[in-house]
Parts: sequence; C-alpha cells; structure tokens
Amino acid sequence: MRVLIADAFEAAGIQGLEALGCEVVSSPALSGETLAAACAELQPDVLVVRSTKVTEPVLDAASPGLRLVIRAGAGVDTIDVAAASRRAIFVANCPGMNSVAVAELAFGLIAALDRRIPDNVAKLRAGEWAKAEFSKARGLYGRTLGIVGLGAIAIELVKRAQAFGMPVIAWSRSLDDDTATRLGVRRAASPEEVAAASDVVSVHVALTDATRGFIGRPFFAAMRDGASFVNTSRAEVVDAAALREAIAGKGLKVALDVWPDEPAGGTGEFRSDLASLPGVIGTAHIGASTEQAQQAIAAEAVRIVAEFAAGREVPNVVNMTRERATPAAARLTVRHANATGVLAAVLGAIDEAGLEVHEMANNVFDGDQAAIVKIALHQVPGDDFVERLRALPHVFSIILRRL
Repeated sequence: MRVLIADAFEAAGIQGLEALGCEVVSSPALSGETLAAACAELQPDVLVVRSTKVTEPVLDAASPGLRLVIRAGAGVDTIDVAAASRRAIFVANCPGMNSVAVAELAFGLIAALDRRIPDNVAKLRAGEWAKAEFSKARGLYGRTLGIVGLGAIAIELVKRAQAFGMPVIAWSRSLDDDTATRLGVRRAASPEEVAAASDVVSVHVALTDATRGFIGRPFFAAMRDGASFVNTSRAEVVDAAALREAIAGKGLKVALDVWPDEPAGGTGEFRSDLASLPGVIGTAHIGASTEQAQQAIAAEAVRIVAEFAAGREVPNVVNMTRERATPAAARLTVRHANATGVLAAVLGAIDEAGLEVHEMANNVFDGDQAAIVKIALHQVPGDDFVERLRALPHVFSIILRRL
C-alpha cells in the first residue's frame, strides 16, 4: 500500500506506517498543481494532509488509485469532501488529538489579552520600561468565560478556566442540562446569551455551511463593552466586517489564531487589517502545533491506515452515511446461518424485487456459525418480499423497519 504524505508529519508516524508494510512517500512541500502531479504519478492508495488543500483536480489526478484521504487534524474544510464521496474515496480525520494543545493556546491568549503581554514585550524590546501603563489589568479570577461550541477542545478550556476561578457559561447545539451540570457550566439558550453574560468569549465551532459567518453583528451587539473575544477555531465562522465594527464601536479586545486569507503554508507574507487594529493580538494558526499533539495525531493516522489496510471499518470517516442519518426508507435485518450462498440469495431477492441497496453490513458471531446482515433500502418492500426472504434456506428471522 502506497501512502503519500503531502504535509509536515511526525517521523514516528512515518516509521509507524513503514512498520505496517506501507511504501511511504513524504513530500511536505506539495500543494495545488504539484500535489496533483505527484498524485497522478504515484497513484497513492492513501493521501495524508494537514493544512494542504485537497481539491477536486487533485482527486481527479489521484483516481482511480486513491481510496483514503486522512486529515492529520480535526477539521476537514480543506478537503473537497463532496468530490471525494462522488469517487467513493474515504475521508477520515483525527479528532480530539489536539484538544489540549488548542485549549492551552486559547487560555494563553485569554491571559495575554488581560495582561497585555504582547504590548509589554514589544515595549521592553524597544528599550522602554512601561510598568505604569501595564499595571492596569482587570484580572481573570471571578470573570465569566463564555464558550460557543462545547466539543473536546472547549471542554479542556473549561477545566483550565475553572482552575483560574472563572465561572463558565456555554452554548452548543448538543449541550443539555445534565451535561452542563456534569461539566460545572451554566447552559445558555443561544450564542447571544453567552455574549451578553461574558467578560471573555472563546469560539470553538467547526466550519460548516451552517457556521460560516455564524458569529456576526447580533452576537457582537450583545457583547459587553471592552470584553475580550478569542477565536482559535476557523476564521470563516466569524463575520470579519462585524468584528472590525465591534472593535471600533465597543472597544473589544481580540485574540485570534485564525485569520481571513491566511497563508496556507508554514511561511509567507501576511498582511491583515485586523492584526493592525488596536487591542488585537494573535498567533499564526499554531493551535494544534505542539509536539504532544502532533505525535498523538500521527499515531491516530497510523491507526486509521492499519484498520484500512486490514479491511476493517475505517475509523473517523466523515463522508459515510451513518444509521441515524441515512436517507434510506427501510432497514432490513436478516439473522442467518453463516453458510455459503445465503447473502447471495438475499441480494438476489432484493435485485429481483427492483429494490436499491443503500448500505449493508454483515457481522459474524463468535464461533463462525451464524451472522446478522443489516441492509438499508431506498424503498419499503412489500409483505410478499419479506415472506420470500423468510423461506430462503439458512435464514433464521427477518425484521423490516421503516425509517
């Protein structure tokens, strides 16, 4: 199995892939046309990327050899997932591996805003002792931290904020009262409620079509004058124009690790009107960039390849329909003896009935004597079809459930 790594990747990860018997080609500088050319030449089975964009032309160039794209990180917004799905290419990520690293940076930015650390350092390096100017911090103890999006990173941030004596209010689509109680946070009914109740707001939502520009004028209008705003998720979840207006109109203090139109690579020229505004500090999209995080991500990528190479279910796939979200009309469950020809007979009956299979999984019980197959169908079959299946040799039972 050939693996192309088109980004920076831990040496331990490369060694792990080689230990699996993979032929590994590591070319961290590949991007755009050079990545497409390399894919066309190498025809890798697996493509591993971190920040490098995987576009439809890249997928075209890699076809038909490419079967799996791994994002060595959590978000997959740099990968054309829809194009990969059309080509039956798995897209998997490594969620949760960088949670501590991003949370550490987010809290570091919160502290840096309060104590104006970057400005203080700049004065010192310029040979100026400005103790009087920088002795006016509000302090974090007792200040309310608001969190928008309560995934793995945000949960780690909650722990750090509570250790500093900061009460936390949070909003997330999936947050319920029981979870809020368990985490020791106050549950808000809306993002705007978080904004209104907080001295500091930190954003932790994934970039999707639904969250693009999610933090906009209504959110910033609800924020307190002089409050702090931190974003370590994706720049596109924030309406940049609305943020600039809030900085000017409400005196917000802002810390960003993600920026509109930031360079794709590790180095490059960067010009940002946001970065030049008073009260704005930031970092160069380094949230996940700790040795600990990258080693964990590399290990997870190796695990994904190992499972894939063994023919098992690919972990962390983001472009396969799951049972709860399937557009199928019915789910057929067949308990049967693990005998030759049983599945062929079931599928033959489905074909003769003019039914379309959306998804199928067959699992064998211990002892290799019996199995259960679950089949998602686009149409609901009639009773006669079910009776025909029950009459097949080696079939124990049939369950048909409308979805």
